[in-house]
Formats: sequence, structure tokens, C-alpha cells
Amino acid sequence: MTDRRQYFLTHTELQETDQFVLFSGSEIIVREEKYLWTYSEAESLLEAAGHLLLIERDGPGLVALDLHPELTLPEEAEKVSLRSLLFNSEEALLSAGKANQILDWYRAHRYCGYCGGPTTHGDGELVVECKSCNHHFFPRINPCVIMLVIKDGQILLARSSRYRSGYFSCLAGFIEVGESAEETVIREVKEETNLDVENVRYFKSQSWPFPSQLMLGFYADYKAGEIIPEPGEIEEAHWFDPDNLPKTPSGRISVAGQLIDNFIEHMQ
Repeated sequence: MTDRRQYFLTHTELQETDQFVLFSGSEIIVREEKYLWTYSEAESLLEAAGHLLLIERDGPGLVALDLHPELTLPEEAEKVSLRSLLFNSEEALLSAGKANQILDWYRAHRYCGYCGGPTTHGDGELVVECKSCNHHFFPRINPCVIMLVIKDGQILLARSSRYRSGYFSCLAGFIEVGESAEETVIREVKEETNLDVENVRYFKSQSWPFPSQLMLGFYADYKAGEIIPEPGEIEEAHWFDPDNLPKTPSGRISVAGQLIDNFIEHMQ
């Protein structure tokens, strides 16, 4: 395969070995529950693509397409939420999730945030540039913490006020300017449940494309306090025994599930 230096492609630069992830706004287009399209399957839709972004260059190229929301789709195709797709496939989390993050970044940086001028594509890098004021904009991620709090063999799980999935999960929150990740763990647990924690320790990280986060997983030990859920954020929160858990995220997909599974297997 010819070496491809550019991430921003024209239609003539596409290759028949490419695979495509098709988006329409915030939704992903699938057919028969499959999210990857071959060149021949996607060919009739390529001319309607507003952006063609090469996401991965090793092996068959992975190209993200941003299609017009009112485009008529083939009969076998449908639009689904990215979240519903990712919870069924770890592979989709890596490839479709990454494609969604790149497209979201590109849509947000068509114009310069400093002077308002239009941006242009960088050469050989995934970057857009403002020729007027010489600022460069690379894809950015938002660091977050997600933590499992432990007390006498029990774990703290909460249900969000914003999502009605019925799942209980670990507490989580964005790292604020000037904070370390460990400081964020302590602050977020206090804000969301009124609990004080100590002995904060790192577990692992995970890219999370909703829309573009890096989740940093931690354990923390209970120190003091009684649970008082934060209004508007936490619907309910409780201590749970490992052998009597509510519905929780899958460890196959999310770091939240892996925190829980690892505790049950190794730490209780």
C-alpha cells in the first residue's frame, strides 16, 4: 500500500482497501448491526461526505465520514447512538470511538478560537492551522477520574440523575485546572456523596469517547462521613456487598466494570 502522509483526504485519495465508519451528526450508521463499511458498500455515500478523515494508517486505512443528517440511507442501513454500539463491542470502542472523537474535534475547529479566521489542514499531521494568527489546534482529550470507594469489604456504587439506564457504577468527575488526579478523587467523592476518602491509588486508564475523555481509574478507602447524594447529579448511592451487587457496567467494555471485577477477584 502507498504510504499515506495526509489525514485529511480527498475523494480521489481513497483506496479500495479502505474501511469506513459513517456518522450522521452524533449518530453512527450501521447495517445488520455492523459498523465498518467496505469501499464498495460505502461508495454510493462517499460524495455526500462533508469530511474524509483518515483515522488509522497502519494496515487497511480506517476513514471517518461525516454525512449530511438528511441524507437518504440505503434500505439496510440505520442510525444508532454510538453509546449503544460501544456497549456491545470492545473493538467498536477502539475504532468507532476514536473516529467519533476525531470528527468531533474537527467540527469544533473549522474556525480559529483566537481570531475567528478559517482553519486549514496541517501537512502530514492531525492538526488544523490558522494562517491569520499562526495558532495550531490538535485533537485534545479531557482527563477524568473514576473511582471505587471501599469500606470494610463493601463498595460504594451510585446511580446518576442524568441517565435512566438503571445501572449503578463508580463515581466519576472531570479534573479541574490546577488539580492532580488524586486530589480530584477526594474532591469528587466529597461533592457527590459527602464522604471523605484516603489512600487513593491508581488502577488503570481507558479512552472513553463521550465525547473525548481519558478515564483514570482509582481505588480509595473510606475515611469518614455519611452518604448524602449530590442533588441533580446522584440519584442514589449505597454501600454494596460484592456478592449482592445491582446491575453494573461490563468489565469487558468499561474501566468502571474492571474496577469492580478486579476488587471482587483480588481485593475483598
